Amino acid sequence: MIAYIKGEITHKNPAFVVVEAAGLGYHIHISLHTYAQIEKLEVVKLLIHQVIKEDAHLLYGFASDAERSLFRLLLSVTGVGPTSAQLVLSALSPDELRAAIVGENEATFKRVRGIGPKTAKRIILDLKDKVIKDGGEEISFSVAADGQLREEALAALVSLGFARPQVQRVLNTILRDHVGLQSAEQLIKLALRELS
Repeated sequence: MIAYIKGEITHKNPAFVVVEAAGLGYHIHISLHTYAQIEKLEVVKLLIHQVIKEDAHLLYGFASDAERSLFRLLLSVTGVGPTSAQLVLSALSPDELRAAIVGENEATFKRVRGIGPKTAKRIILDLKDKVIKDGGEEISFSVAADGQLREEALAALVSLGFARPQVQRVLNTILRDHVGLQSAEQLIKLALRELS
């Protein structure tokens, strides 16, 4: 089993990267969340989850252990395969996913292409206790409290043409550093300063 791959990025796009390590080029599937974190890097260390099928050996890479852990939890849910798990982690940040699971917020999963109401319920039902046990309760309730502001600001900034992963990263930082923001307007103004 491969734990991680460290090397030079020779090809990069939002769905996968090719990392050269010891003369070999590894094709590694990534989420938009990981892409946003490694977008400007030339050398990277990606934590790996390997999926072995009859016709392929697939590598999925993650910038953080938290994201890889959530990917593995998603794979434990009946009906969720590696591609679906990657789509979930592309549409939702790890904190958003934990908040949706712990807060039993099925509506959050509507943003994920290919995840219907039944699968969303199954993810919540199967993973809620595991996420809480892993310490997700504290993080997710603070994220859930700011959820409405965040959603409004995210929608507004994406409609202005900013890239979703970049906006998500900026909003996460602002909400962490400015506890108690009262309006989406305040949040958008702060985000525009960071994004400009």
